[in-house]
Amino acid sequence: MTWTSTSMADPEELKSTSWEKDLTDALEAGGCDLETVRNIIQGRTLSSELRTKVWKIALNVAGKGDSLASWDGSLDLPEQALIHKDSQKLVDQLSVSQEEKSVLSLDVESVITFFCKSRNITYNQGLRWTDLLKPFLVLRLQRSDLYNCFYAVMNKYIPRDCLPRGRPFHLFRLLLQYHEPELCSFLDTKKITPDTYALNWLGSLFSGYCSVDVTQALWDVYLQQADAFFMFFLMLIILVNAKDTILGQEMENKEDIIRFLESSPCNLDIEDIEDLFTLSVYYHNKTPASFRKDNQCLFGSSLLGLKDDDMDLSQALCLPVSVSEILQANQQQGDGVRFFVVDCRPAEQYNAGHLSTAFHLDSDLMLQNPSEFALAVKSLLEAQKQSIESGSIASGEHLCFMGSGREEEDMYMNMVLAHFLQKNKEYVSIAKGGYMALQQHLVDMNIDGLENGYSEWIVSTSGPRNSISSVDGDLTNGSADGKGVKSLVNKMTFALKSKSVNVKEKVISFIENTSAPVDRISLSLPWPDRVSADRHVSSSDKLGKPYRGVKPVFSIGDEEEYETDEIDSSSMSDDDRKEIVNIQTWVNKPDTKYHFPCNEVKETGHMFPSHLLVTATHMYCLREIPSRNGLAYIQSRQALNSVVKITSKKKHPELITFKFGSSGSSGVEILAVERYLIPNAGDATKAIKQQIMKVLDALDS
Repeated sequence: MTWTSTSMADPEELKSTSWEKDLTDALEAGGCDLETVRNIIQGRTLSSELRTKVWKIALNVAGKGDSLASWDGSLDLPEQALIHKDSQKLVDQLSVSQEEKSVLSLDVESVITFFCKSRNITYNQGLRWTDLLKPFLVLRLQRSDLYNCFYAVMNKYIPRDCLPRGRPFHLFRLLLQYHEPELCSFLDTKKITPDTYALNWLGSLFSGYCSVDVTQALWDVYLQQADAFFMFFLMLIILVNAKDTILGQEMENKEDIIRFLESSPCNLDIEDIEDLFTLSVYYHNKTPASFRKDNQCLFGSSLLGLKDDDMDLSQALCLPVSVSEILQANQQQGDGVRFFVVDCRPAEQYNAGHLSTAFHLDSDLMLQNPSEFALAVKSLLEAQKQSIESGSIASGEHLCFMGSGREEEDMYMNMVLAHFLQKNKEYVSIAKGGYMALQQHLVDMNIDGLENGYSEWIVSTSGPRNSISSVDGDLTNGSADGKGVKSLVNKMTFALKSKSVNVKEKVISFIENTSAPVDRISLSLPWPDRVSADRHVSSSDKLGKPYRGVKPVFSIGDEEEYETDEIDSSSMSDDDRKEIVNIQTWVNKPDTKYHFPCNEVKETGHMFPSHLLVTATHMYCLREIPSRNGLAYIQSRQALNSVVKITSKKKHPELITFKFGSSGSSGVEILAVERYLIPNAGDATKAIKQQIMKVLDALDS
């Protein structure tokens, strides 16, 4: 008997053949939806034939009619020559015959032309449309299918305002800051904004940088995700991968860093795609859902386009999170995002009512008593760690800061936020709308049962018993987990016993009060003694003649907060255009009469080490350049006779506000507002007052 030699089939090969057969059968059967396709493919690489059918299903264009049927085919746009040139340039990159190139070039030109006409868009090369068309073009689609696929990608996956300084890039910066604050801070210092390197990443979905094979493999998975926002996480992983090189100080020049970043996707191989998506999923799962939910306006139908009342993300200090997500997140089981809420309102507001799981950190302490503030922050981080270990409903590795929701009051909370961000603390967010938004959300949720809603979420130090917890530490409404928070309070009490007596006296102990047990962890630091000493500026000071008929400019504006519509002069210019000077040289100049080291304070709460210099006629602010020791930008230059008002706050006497303007028939017009945290504010304002009066007296004489 003669035996025929055969080799056993590779199990993996049989498995591969099996899923492709299953997918082919499902596609041929018709009516195959994306979920079915996704379950069969499971992230595997597709053949060209299968890819064409799967992409059509993913883009929801399978079986769609010819959108170009009603078009007369006229190629007569003002920019037609440019469209024709770019279409030919794209087709020349393909390995096809000359005859086929002519057909494909006309297809591309027709698709772009009709899209421009139907959407009333002016074509320009910066749009990167030919890059988007390239992965489809190699699939040899019919012109109608080519247009339908292109239209679907533009509508579903290319965000609105995908332009320099556009909203998508402000949003991406917040995402980068949330996960990689050190890298974000470094790029901010270099003034490298995401649009400078990622504009074409997002505009071409990486097809402008990756080879066709890599792009198609990437799109295979991306289109099956059916989630436009996932591109932000793919972009984030590209940056994370480049982090060590960037922070390793191998490149100092700004333009070199931008070029390096922009070209980073070029290094991707097909073998990298699986890891790229695995890491992206990890970061996606560590990101608050508000990132996506609050920015749906970026994609899809024009009916959901950007509105005037949408939050200006370019001014956001950190990632905003909706109060609804904060309430829901810590009730869920599993590995999702959980928040450790930090209530930064003054003690009297916190005591009047607060989220039951919130930790109290009085933002006023940052200016009133820096040493106690540092102690409070240390206790906050310790409480967060202990809450996570105990599994409390108050626990979460994501810090979410909550203010009042009133811009004037939240200025100090913003300074606290800036403190954490400057320490490169990851997972830092802010409760959108603050405590006011929380109250309103609870009202909206409980229209027919307001009291029940508040008793579950809001408590006060003197609130009704049913708004707090039972003696056993479980919430009376049964919404807490079985572990309760009391065990955490016990742990924190034990932890604090190991600290010094001095620490225990300064920081609140986590008290177990059997008459009014608590169901949260909070830090209630004592209010510092009110300073009774005379203020360094006063409305009753004898200052001589009023400024051109205006009431005296120097006052303590305890009730008067900083008007948000006034101009912050320090934000009007770009550091790249400011003059750089040697600080010591300017301090020693003969015409410099006074020098006061200080911190410039922005509306956002950010503080910048600076120097106030006063000459006979002007006041200068020199902002230190962190990367260049001894050098500074001339941040502002203000004439002393343009000072309209100088105010300090009773709670924060070191925080001085200067208002500059001019006087006319209609009154005083404020032209600029500058704020400084000056250690010796009394000496500074006295010296500046005296110099202003000399200037005014000289003008009057």
